[in-house]
Amino acid sequence: MAAPAGRRAPLALGLAGLVFALCGLVLLFVLPSMVRDQVIKNVRIDPNSIAFSMWKDVPVPFYLSAYFFEVLNPKEIHLGAKPVVNQRGPYVYREYRYKTNITFHDNGTVSFLEYRRFFFQPDLSDGMEEDYIVVPNILVMGAAIMMEKLPHFLKVLISGALAGLGQDAFMNRTVGEILWGYDDPLIDVLNNFVPGLIPFKGKFGLFIDFNNSNTGLFTVYTGATDINQIHIVDTWNGLKKVNYWHSNECNMINGTSGEMWPPFMTPSSSLEFYSPDACRSMKLVYEQSGVFKGVPTYRFVAPKTLFANGTDYPPNEGFCPCRESGIQNVSTCRMNAPVFISHPHFYDADPVLVEAVDGLHPNKEQHGLFLDVHPVTGIPMNCSIKLQLSLYIKKVSGISQTGQIKPVVLPILWFAESGAIEGSVLKQFYTNLVLIPSVLEYVQYICIGLGVALIVAAIVLEVKRQRNAREKSPQQPDPQTEPSWSSETTPLLQDASKTNQNDAAEA
Repeated sequence: MAAPAGRRAPLALGLAGLVFALCGLVLLFVLPSMVRDQVIKNVRIDPNSIAFSMWKDVPVPFYLSAYFFEVLNPKEIHLGAKPVVNQRGPYVYREYRYKTNITFHDNGTVSFLEYRRFFFQPDLSDGMEEDYIVVPNILVMGAAIMMEKLPHFLKVLISGALAGLGQDAFMNRTVGEILWGYDDPLIDVLNNFVPGLIPFKGKFGLFIDFNNSNTGLFTVYTGATDINQIHIVDTWNGLKKVNYWHSNECNMINGTSGEMWPPFMTPSSSLEFYSPDACRSMKLVYEQSGVFKGVPTYRFVAPKTLFANGTDYPPNEGFCPCRESGIQNVSTCRMNAPVFISHPHFYDADPVLVEAVDGLHPNKEQHGLFLDVHPVTGIPMNCSIKLQLSLYIKKVSGISQTGQIKPVVLPILWFAESGAIEGSVLKQFYTNLVLIPSVLEYVQYICIGLGVALIVAAIVLEVKRQRNAREKSPQQPDPQTEPSWSSETTPLLQDASKTNQNDAAEA
């Protein structure tokens, strides 16, 4: 039986509102699992996932920017004066990364070698690779510290040989030579006098092992069986831990290979990765939330404990022998040379280090490292990893080249590896993993809101209709629903009138 016309509108609105509200509620409960399933599908290390091509051949334009600390007073330092330095650069290189030997294993892991290639970018640089810069003679000053405990007569002989080669405490070489290598007869001389002291032959350069070389054989989890383990390192060069340091904790290979992290992060998450260049695992901590080109991000930075010494932070005791907080001795993985890593300009380090060298100006904006990561996928959107290399130098008895140099950790250079997702890669990422989930999230609330509004409108119309009906019934009865008395009672009244008139006439 059809509803009366007056009741059709509220009924239609009510039904429409119920449909919209149910759709919104379904999306509210189903959408999170849908988004999670899509993220898991697209970030796994799988040839069919969206992120696989990004992982295999990193499309992000990475740049390596090198800044040198030019020594302005080498002769005075030799006589015991405080070092004065001036920052030169940046000397910028375009960095290309690609993976080879990709092998999937039955236990849910994949192995690969990642290669890096660098190409100088003169238009982005403040100088050329042919620029000459005065820096510590790393081989001479490093070898002097390494030979400190040798017999005095042997050190005198070596010092004489160094003098014959024209070697001094400082050298004036080009940017290209310092970074990518130069031939030095000193290498053969040192190896002849002290076999194994410098376990390599040929050229020497600070970044000679970076270009056209790989970072070691990484085996990481693909996320096929557990998405929370994706990108986590299983082994590096077949090792579960390294043997550079003096504690199991410091030798552990933790976190990822430093490119991507497990998805579904929270502010309590941390970014942990193993760095072959630093010979150790590092952990970054959450600082703040932000947005990078429309993509929500979490910013992770280095905690003050990253390069703290064992006194200030006992878990770092395994990295000792230590000096001041804020620098880490990496001699055990750098041929026993007295090399230290830190933040640039000794940022976040013991002020004593900064005060020992004129020309250093540490500040967070320029020298603090950071990674901006999309928390839902664990993919970095923008990053800048900054490290400084310094050399510990001092007078060594028997080595005349060291003169009267006072003990100091002298910065040589600092570099930043920076990159940000852009172009078509950013557009695809934004559309599939940010825009569509956001639109669906808005749709669910719109459906719920519209549904509630329609239901309320239907209720209001029905109440109004019923109120109008009650007000109308006493004044204008409905002829279809109430009996009519006029047609039936009129003849009876007429008959009664006539009877009364006849009775009156007879009387």
